[in-house]
Amino acid sequence: MNDKDIEIIVDDREARYGAVKLLEANQAVIVSIHHLQRGDYCDDGKILIERKTLPDLIKSNIDGRLFSQALRLQEMEQQPWSRGKSGACPRLRMSHTMMTIEGTSNDIRNTDMSREAIQGALIILTLYLGIPIMRSRNLHETVQLMLYAARQGRTIVSDALPRRGRRPKGRRACQIRFMQGLPNIGPHRAAMLLDYFGSIEQIVTTDALQLSQFEGIEKKTAHAIRWVVD
Repeated sequence: MNDKDIEIIVDDREARYGAVKLLEANQAVIVSIHHLQRGDYCDDGKILIERKTLPDLIKSNIDGRLFSQALRLQEMEQQPWSRGKSGACPRLRMSHTMMTIEGTSNDIRNTDMSREAIQGALIILTLYLGIPIMRSRNLHETVQLMLYAARQGRTIVSDALPRRGRRPKGRRACQIRFMQGLPNIGPHRAAMLLDYFGSIEQIVTTDALQLSQFEGIEKKTAHAIRWVVD
């Protein structure tokens, strides 16, 4: 698959807010408009996204729509959209849901809802309803989140999930990164162990007693390293 296979389906009611124009500006994306029965965007046929601005989050929390929308977002087994402006959508089942909350504190400066009430709503959405929430500052950043989520999803499916952080360059850097996979070993300890023992092979073949005699490696850590290696 390449990026041109990414298809974003936008709900016809959401289309007026400008996301379509931003998406269409990216030649790597195929955009279509349909009437979605739930959610605002279908991201690459796998992720159903509800987009809310901060003011809309507060308004929907006050009038009671927020949690009913969240519960409907979870209804993955049913067909998520119906016939719209571009014709009939295929029957697909979403494997993930996501809510994006867009805006900054300036957008809710004059609202009456307290910070605690907003946090309470977010706790219910994430902890008790299990809906991931992504934050963005503006619509442009929301669109970038959609594309990034689609690409990351493909990375996982292709069994090529990247490790966190930059890939190390050079033998020494690779050795230190490898060592950090051992219990309680950070970059400083990894470097000291390599300097003392000379190689990863020597470290992982050393028994727990000898390891614990090295300054900075307590018995608990030494036994944990041997547990991993053995």
